[in-house]
Amino acid sequence: MLRSIATVSISGTLPEKLHAIAAAGYQGVEIFENDLLYYTGTPAEIRQLAADLGLKITLFQPFRDFEGASRAQFAANMARARRKFALMHELGCETLLLCSNVQPDCSADSELQVADLRALATLAEEEGIAIGYEALAWGTHVNRWQQAWERVRRVDSPALGLVLDSFHILARGDTLDALPSVPVEKITFVQLADAPYMKMDLLEWSRHFRCFPGQGELPLEAFAEQITRCGYRGPWSLEIFNDGFRASPNGATAKDGYRSLLWLEEQTRRRLPTCDADLFSPPPLPVYQGLEFIEFAASAAEAQRLGQHLQALGFQHEGSHRSRQVTLWRNGGARIVINHQPHSWADHFYQRHGVSLCAMALRVEHSASLVARARALGYATWQGDAGPNETPIPAICAPDGSLIYLIDAGEAIYERDFHLRDGVTVREDYLGIDHLALGMEADSRDNWVMFFRTVFGFSLEHEQTLPDPYGLVRSLAVRSPQGDIRLALNISQSRATQIARSVACYQGRGCSMPPLPAAICRPPATSLPRLPAIRCRSRPIIMTICWRALAASWTSGSFSASSSSMTAIRRGEISCTFTPGRLPPAAFSLS
Repeated sequence: MLRSIATVSISGTLPEKLHAIAAAGYQGVEIFENDLLYYTGTPAEIRQLAADLGLKITLFQPFRDFEGASRAQFAANMARARRKFALMHELGCETLLLCSNVQPDCSADSELQVADLRALATLAEEEGIAIGYEALAWGTHVNRWQQAWERVRRVDSPALGLVLDSFHILARGDTLDALPSVPVEKITFVQLADAPYMKMDLLEWSRHFRCFPGQGELPLEAFAEQITRCGYRGPWSLEIFNDGFRASPNGATAKDGYRSLLWLEEQTRRRLPTCDADLFSPPPLPVYQGLEFIEFAASAAEAQRLGQHLQALGFQHEGSHRSRQVTLWRNGGARIVINHQPHSWADHFYQRHGVSLCAMALRVEHSASLVARARALGYATWQGDAGPNETPIPAICAPDGSLIYLIDAGEAIYERDFHLRDGVTVREDYLGIDHLALGMEADSRDNWVMFFRTVFGFSLEHEQTLPDPYGLVRSLAVRSPQGDIRLALNISQSRATQIARSVACYQGRGCSMPPLPAAICRPPATSLPRLPAIRCRSRPIIMTICWRALAASWTSGSFSASSSSMTAIRRGEISCTFTPGRLPPAAFSLS
C-alpha cells in the first residue's frame, strides 16, 4: 500500500515539508498549489527534491470551480487547465484533483456540467493527465460522491475518475454501500481524514477540525474496509486541514500521520483477514489486566513530604527498593511509587518537570508483543538496568518522555524488587486505580491520542467540556479494550484554569493539588467526614479507587448518599462519584 500525505497537512516551507514527509516513512506526497506558490524555486526543483527523497508526487491539487460556469468563464477555465497541465509536466505529476463547483451562480444543468467535464477530460487525455473528480461536501450542486460518480459515468472517459474523500463523504452521513457498482478502475484516488463530531458549517468543520484517522469519531474503519473490498489498491493519502497541525513541528505531525495510516491498515486487515492487499500487520494486542502502579519523580525532601500526604490519604509505606532510592506505597489494590534515585532516568525527569507523574505501569499478558508493536509504529522503547535478582521491566516512551512500564501477568515484581515491610494491613475493599486524568498542552493531546490508539489499541469516548472557575476544560477519555484502564486527557485554551497553570508551571504533565477538603468513603449508611486540608504541589492527575463494598448496595439500591459531579472532581475536590449502571462504582477520588 502506497502511503501518501498532502503538503497542506503539516507546517513549514515546501522543502521542509518534503523532508519531514520522507523522514516519517511516506512513499508519496500530494502537492498543494499554495505550497508551490510560496516556494521561490521552480517546479522542476521540487520534482528533483522529491525524487532524491524517494517520494512520488501522487497528486496535484486543487483545480476549482470548473463545471457549469458561464461560457465566457468556461473558455477561461480551459485556458487555466492548459497552464495547470504544463505545470504538472514540469512537476512530474500525472494526477489532478478537480473539486466540484462551489460558486453560487454555477449552472444546475447536469447536461452542461457533463459537457464541460467531457471537454476537460478530452484535453487531459491528450496531455497524459488523469483527473479525479471530487464532490465537496459544500458543493453548490454536486456535494455527494454518487452525484460525482453519475457525472463521471456519463462522461465515460479513461482520463476522468472519482476521488473518494472520507471527510466529504462521512461528514454528510453518507456511506460507500453503493461502491460495488463503481468499476474499480474509475476510482482515481482516495483521501483520508478523520474529525470529531461537531454541529457546525461543513466548510468550517473541514477547514479547521480535520485530524488523522483514529483521532476523531468518523467511521474510518468501515470506509477503508469498503474501498479495499472493492479492489482499490492505489495510494491511501492523508489530507488534513487542521490549525494546530499547521502550527506544530512538522516532524512529529508527519510521524503521527504515518502511524494513523498504519493503524487504519491494521483495522482493515482485522475486518478483511484474507484480503490480498499489502496491509500493515503488527503483533497482536495483549490482554490488559489493569493499571499496576503510578510513579512520581521527586527529590529526597519532596519524596518525604509526598509520602506524608499519601499517608493522610490512607496509603501505607509498603516497602523500599532493594538497590535504589524508591519507595512503594499501597492502599488496597492501588500502588504508588516515589522515585528519588539520584542520576536516574526519574531524576532527569524531575529536573525538567519538578514533582511529577513520570511513569505508569500496565499489567499485561504478553509485554513483548506490546514492545514489538511500539517499535513497529516508530515509538522508542526503554529498558532500565536491573540489579541482581531484580526484575527487568520494559517500557514504552510516551510523547512527553514519560514511561509506560509493561509488567507481565503473574510477575511478582514487589516481592523480588522491594524489601517489603511486615505488619502492613492491606484493605481488600479498595480494588485499585480506576482512572487517571492527565493535564497537557492543547497542541499535544492529538499526539497522546495517536499513541494510545495505535500502540495500545485504546478506544475514544466523546469529548466532554467541564467548567473551571477561570475557564473551560476539555476532557477526552481513552480506555483499554477491557475497560479496566481509563485515562482522561485534559486540555484548556484558557491560561487561567488550574490545569493550564500547572502545565505551564511544570513544563508538561505535573501532579498538583490545591489546599482542598478530602472525603473518605465509609460504609454505605454513614456520612462522609471532612479531613484537614492537604497541600501538595503539581496537579493533573486524578486517581479514583473503586470500593468493592459499595457494589452490593449500589445494585440493591440501598445507597442513598448524593453523588457529586465529575466536574467537581476535575476542579480538585476529593469526593464520592457514582455512575448509574456501571459496576463497580467509582467511590473514592483523589485529585
